[in-house]
Amino acid sequence: MQTSFVSAKKHLGQHFLKDRNIARKIVDSLTENHLDAVLEIGPGTGVLTGLLAERIPDLWLVEIDRESVDFLKTNFTVPKERIIEGDFLRMNYPKGFPEKFCIIGNFPYNISSQIFFRVLEEHNRVNQVVCMVQKEVARRISSNPGNKVYGILSVLLQAFYKIEYLFTVSEQVFDPPPKVKSAVIRLTRNERKVLECSEDLFFSVVKTAFNQRRKTLRNSLKSLTGNMQVENMIFSKRPEQLSVNEFIELTQILEKKQ
Repeated sequence: MQTSFVSAKKHLGQHFLKDRNIARKIVDSLTENHLDAVLEIGPGTGVLTGLLAERIPDLWLVEIDRESVDFLKTNFTVPKERIIEGDFLRMNYPKGFPEKFCIIGNFPYNISSQIFFRVLEEHNRVNQVVCMVQKEVARRISSNPGNKVYGILSVLLQAFYKIEYLFTVSEQVFDPPPKVKSAVIRLTRNERKVLECSEDLFFSVVKTAFNQRRKTLRNSLKSLTGNMQVENMIFSKRPEQLSVNEFIELTQILEKKQ
């Protein structure tokens, strides 16, 4: 039944994970202390869902495609009220949805960054994320300062999560194969309860700095500093040189000046 369903959906340009070993490896990447409640984003044909249902008592699914929702309700033991038809990016949590939860899924390449920004909005609720994304996105998010792919999402996510690049996934485990490699990463909530600065200003500083990443912070942050005197040596650096803690320090300096 699953094979025919996949065949029927191919014309939509979707790439379905077909390798059960990779699916099990992804599910196994959820750590034991975070298994109380799990939300799977975009389960599609349920290749992860069946494995999750075996071990997660409080499993929820959110799927935007109506045919996939019908398929999931018919073929899996997840209670129907926990199979949500909708878009995670605009999702309103239904009655009974857990206060704290983990996320798992094979994220669509075209909206993976938007999903991560939604996770950031919910960082006090989302304990852990295990996901498969385009390899380049995984490298960017998990990269360290000084790396040319270190950017906005690297800093913002690392402010709240420990990020681990787990393994690379070949194109051949999908039907049909995509043109790029994928990777699985794990985000685990760190010990930081709140930022030691204005969260809104921190987000604005990071985004503004990387929007002109080739410039020093003295020049790229002019829209935020105005006529402010910026003698601190940190303003002589470029954004990719700064750690999360240094971006917090930078935000604190701007807060005091303002």
